[in-house]
Amino acid sequence: MAIDDVNDELADIIDWAIAFKHGGDFNFDFKPLDGMSIGSIYEKPSTRTRVSFEVGVNRLGGQPLTLLSNDIQLGKSESIADTAAVLSRFLDGITYRCFNHADAVELAKHATVPVINALSDLHHPCQAAADLMTIVEHGGNVNGHIAWVGDGNNVFHDLLLAAVALGRDVRYATPVGFEPDELVM
Repeated sequence: MAIDDVNDELADIIDWAIAFKHGGDFNFDFKPLDGMSIGSIYEKPSTRTRVSFEVGVNRLGGQPLTLLSNDIQLGKSESIADTAAVLSRFLDGITYRCFNHADAVELAKHATVPVINALSDLHHPCQAAADLMTIVEHGGNVNGHIAWVGDGNNVFHDLLLAAVALGRDVRYATPVGFEPDELVM
């Protein structure tokens, strides 16, 4: 549910993503999601997240299925646990962009398929991975220093966790009242 869930694979994920983005020696016949359906639940709308997940799943051979909050009864007449169980019967994976991180944890707890946190109030692991990828693409490496100026939000939480996992030094400045969440620190 946070980027530190993939600590051991993070550097490889970034290298793979760069290769995928730029082509080169990457084999575009590689279809690890061939025949799979991946559902994306969006409580909170997003242009970039939705497009990138749908295109990514498609290019990897899978069938994306988008579920907007008004399309399903998640948390209304159907519990998160029930929704996770039902979706697990039909899907091979779930991405979840939600307001409350506890809901993402609850969905992952009851799902029998992989769940990717596409954003929550506490974590934004995919954006943090994309930010690290950008650092590497622009001449940095995964072992340097990171400076952050801004609010201590969900992106910063996962960038901090990733940096620590990769052995990077992090310095940050946040305005009073916008510090990182104590749960992450």
